[in-house]
Amino acid sequence: MRHVSLGGLDVSRIGLGCMGMSAFYTGAGTDEAEAVRTIHRAIDLGVTLLDTAEVYGPYTNEELVGRALADRRDEVVLATKFGILSHSGPGARRGPDSSPRNIRAAVEGSLRRLGTDRIDLYYQHRVDPDTPIEETMGALAELVADGKIRYVGLSEAGPGTIRRAHAAHPVAALQTEYSLWTRDPETDVLPLTRELGIGFVPYSPLGRGFLTGRIRSRDQLDDTDFRKDNPRFSEANFEQNLRIADEVEAIARDAGATPAQTALAWLLAQGDTIAPIPGTKRVSRLEENVAADTLTLTPEQLTRLAALSAPSGDRYTDMSPLNR
Repeated sequence: MRHVSLGGLDVSRIGLGCMGMSAFYTGAGTDEAEAVRTIHRAIDLGVTLLDTAEVYGPYTNEELVGRALADRRDEVVLATKFGILSHSGPGARRGPDSSPRNIRAAVEGSLRRLGTDRIDLYYQHRVDPDTPIEETMGALAELVADGKIRYVGLSEAGPGTIRRAHAAHPVAALQTEYSLWTRDPETDVLPLTRELGIGFVPYSPLGRGFLTGRIRSRDQLDDTDFRKDNPRFSEANFEQNLRIADEVEAIARDAGATPAQTALAWLLAQGDTIAPIPGTKRVSRLEENVAADTLTLTPEQLTRLAALSAPSGDRYTDMSPLNR
């Protein structure tokens, strides 16, 4: 597995998104043993970047990852996120809350659930419009000084916020949705991260599974599956978006690879500071994804992929918390 630098943090250039093992997708939380095997197999294959968040569950995904890493913690770069849950007052409630007080409460909970004394990459999950980013970064800088976190990241932040945050304290990585059917970051966010020396971590690099070509009907998704209410998976847009999956599959056949490997190889070709985190809860899918590290697409194939049709539907029902 080749490696890239996320603002000075060395990671495998393909990571593992752990969210779906515990939350939001069909089958989440039903086979912890297989999820743990998947994490262990990822490490064996050279994957070093593992991604989770306190809101996944909530909490249950961090607990799962912590159990899986009980005797392998030092083999990985562990990333988690705060800021969607508020810990102010009794219990936790939906945020956003990136106040210094909330950050201090959130990090202690994540450290406990993950069973570790430090978090390698700690992301603000969503920008808090009520807390100046400078205050948030100041609190995170204190956690770096205390040794509780090593590097700071942002998720779904806009260019202005990224600049202000980076001026207050170095931002190692920006995590944002980016794939063959979500090209938005290419306009201003991706160029800015290159300018500032910030790594880029695409989440949902396989279009929430759509680009793999395996989801051919909405009936494959449980009613509790987040995607059932996602605009791109809606009845109005699903059939239209199948054409994108079909186009990826055609190019994959030409490349002698699977659609998932082809979509990931296209992302990896977009720069040497990009580390996508495809999510899976199965060893077989993990092994398929990791094999994309050895796939080199031809210039013609890259051009055909770049020319794919745009998807129908927004990527979220509510786009307001994004790109702030």
